[in-house]
Amino acid sequence: MREKVEKVIEVIRPAIQADNGDIVLHDVDEDTGVVTVELVGACVSCPASTQTLKAGVERILKDRVEGVTGIRDLTATDGTAVSL
Repeated sequence: MREKVEKVIEVIRPAIQADNGDIVLHDVDEDTGVVTVELVGACVSCPASTQTLKAGVERILKDRVEGVTGIRDLTATDGTAVSL
């Protein structure tokens, strides 16, 4: 599953980089289907980053990778992980 997630993120990455941000894959929990990512660069301070993850990245991953159930964001402003 991780390899498929990595491939999909590579497809998504240029769109995020076009806005001076990037996405880093941290973990794929194959038992729960939760993918842990971190948005970096301009995405950290962008008010639309949660929407990008939920409506964009998560939706695409669920559509393209069987078994993905959700996305977990490590980009919380206080350093704690946030589940979307």
